[in-house]
Amino acid sequence: MQTTPDSPTATATAPSEERRWNTRALIVDDDIPIRELLCDYLARFNIHSTGVTDGNAMRLALTEDTYDVVVLDLMLPGEDGLSLCRWLRSTSDIPILMLTARCEPTDRIIGLELGADDYMAKPFEPRELVARIQTILRRVRDDRTEERTTLRFDNWRLNSVLRQLTAPDGLVVPLSNAEFRLLRVFLERPRRVLNREQLLDAARGRSIEAFDRSIDLLVSRLRQKLGDDPKSPQLIKTVRGEGYMFDAREIG
Repeated sequence: MQTTPDSPTATATAPSEERRWNTRALIVDDDIPIRELLCDYLARFNIHSTGVTDGNAMRLALTEDTYDVVVLDLMLPGEDGLSLCRWLRSTSDIPILMLTARCEPTDRIIGLELGADDYMAKPFEPRELVARIQTILRRVRDDRTEERTTLRFDNWRLNSVLRQLTAPDGLVVPLSNAEFRLLRVFLERPRRVLNREQLLDAARGRSIEAFDRSIDLLVSRLRQKLGDDPKSPQLIKTVRGEGYMFDAREIG
C-alpha cells in the first residue's frame, strides 16, 4: 500500500463493498507501517479506515468524506496532535481517540481537556483500540438518542441532541464532549453529592484511566464556562472530602 503525506489512503475496498461498513475511521499518524496495520486490522471489525500523515491531510480528508471517529497521534510533523484536537473540537463534535508514545499524565489530561474522548499509549493491542472505538461510538450514539432534548437551569439551556449550551443572554457556549457529559450528569442528579469516580465514569467512560486531578480540572473548566466563581461557586459546589454537588436554583 502506497501513501503520501497529502493524500488519504484507505484500506482497499471495491465500491460495491462500501455498504457493508458499519463505521468509518480517520487515522492520523505519520508512522506508515502502524497506519497500514491499523487500517487492515480495523477492517476485520467492519471499520473502514482512511489513513493520513499530518494535519493538512486530515483537514483535506474531512472535507472530502464523513467519519464516525478520528484516531489522532500526538506526535506529528508540523502541527501536533494537541493543536489538531483543539481545532477538531472547535469545528465539530466528532469523537477523538488520541495515541501517544509518551506516557506523561499531563499530556493525557491536556488532551482530554481539549476534547479528546479517550487516550491510548503506544504500544497497544489493536484489539483494545477496536474495543475503545466501539465504546466511544456507543456512548456518543446513546447521547444523541437521549429522550430529553433540552435541560434548563437558572436561565441556561442545554440541548442534549445538538450538544449545545446556551447562556441566559442567548450566546452559545462551546463545550467539549467531556464537559457536556459532566454537565448533563450534574443536571440529571441535582443536589446530590457525586464523588470523583462517579463523575469520571459519567464524563469519560470506564476506559479512561482515572488521574487524581483530572476531574478537578474538568470541573474547573466547566465552572469557567458557566461563569461560576471558583472562590464561591453557586452552581457546582465542592463538598470537601466527598466530591461535588450541582445546586442550581431552578432545574427543569
